[in-house]
Amino acid sequence: MNIDIALAWRNIWRNSRRTVLTVSAIAFAASILVFMLSFQLGTYGTMIDASVSMRTGHVQIQAAGYLADQEIQLAFSWDDATRRAVLDGDPRVVATTPRAHGFALIASDKRTYGGMVTGVDPVREKSVSTLAAIVRRGRYFERSDGALVGEILARNLDVDVGDELTLLGQGRDGSVAATVVRVDGVFASGIDMYDRNVVLLPLPFFQDLFSMDGGVHEVAIRARSLGDVALLKRDLNRRFSALAGGGPPPVVLDWMDLTPGLLQSIQMDLVSGLIMYLILIIVVAFSILNTFVMAIFERTREFGMMMAIGISPGRLMRLVLTESFFMTATGLLLGIIFGVGVTLWFERYGILIPGSDEIMKAYGISGRLYPKLSLLSVLAGPCAVLVITLLAAFFPALKIRTMTPVEAMRHV
Repeated sequence: MNIDIALAWRNIWRNSRRTVLTVSAIAFAASILVFMLSFQLGTYGTMIDASVSMRTGHVQIQAAGYLADQEIQLAFSWDDATRRAVLDGDPRVVATTPRAHGFALIASDKRTYGGMVTGVDPVREKSVSTLAAIVRRGRYFERSDGALVGEILARNLDVDVGDELTLLGQGRDGSVAATVVRVDGVFASGIDMYDRNVVLLPLPFFQDLFSMDGGVHEVAIRARSLGDVALLKRDLNRRFSALAGGGPPPVVLDWMDLTPGLLQSIQMDLVSGLIMYLILIIVVAFSILNTFVMAIFERTREFGMMMAIGISPGRLMRLVLTESFFMTATGLLLGIIFGVGVTLWFERYGILIPGSDEIMKAYGISGRLYPKLSLLSVLAGPCAVLVITLLAAFFPALKIRTMTPVEAMRHV
């Protein structure tokens, strides 16, 4: 066996130019796969973090059925005792903030629009979302009864900081919810649908206005990392089930439940990326296939002589496949080293996409995108290359089984 390994290594360098070209193609493909997979996964992480930081949080606690119906009556009680019983002591929970929502007519002196009024905890909200950072004009909740207005809604209503708005809606108990508020600030999340429809109020003021009786519609949770989300969701659902009284317990939803559009866009981009990677791998496989078809064609007489002195076709096949493995492994090792090096450099300094800086900042994303190196991104592509190239080398190696010593030695 050691002789076969030494022989295989020597054979791949018999035509050094062809071997170098083939190894270089494999190395190039491997480095591209390592870098691009790391870049894709890093970008997905940035998109998810930006989305959960803007609005949803990694995980949300909601009243059962609220996600589908969003009726103001579908609220649940949330106080310090409940928070301590469910969340305190869990190291995966970084911060939480309660919110409540209601629909209302929003009127200025000149115009009236329908929209959503959301109550947030001004202090806790800062630790979960980027709301305080996206206030473009004015200040973040100067008054206990002040309001923050989306930039597009403010433009549609023709109001600015210091102007008054009249809110008219229906409370949780069916009563009329009506008040006049003054605009403390105007925010721009970069999400047109949100900026066009939302007015934010301090949570205590909202609960009093909409007769919430201390109830909330959601509690947004910022987790320690995305990797903690699945287990955190499961454990919180179990804890709420244990605390449930007569009615249905609140449900715990993760960012995939709350933003299915984001998940679908990531899945579509991943699929398109995998198709491109597959094409790249197939091109490399054909390079290996061509190399070994030529190698077997040139060495047919050699194989005939080896079979004539008693070496079995099976052993010759193993020799050829070992040569293929050495060539592929050498290329993959070089490609992984180069790909990891390039990825680590960009992971530190980022990739600046010209012209996109302002657009990305509007969505809470830095103008630079950073790949994220992981075991998956380092091994997934090269392993796929290894499997497919070995399969590509297997088919020309099968030709050895059909050879006879006499015919092979007559080959010119």
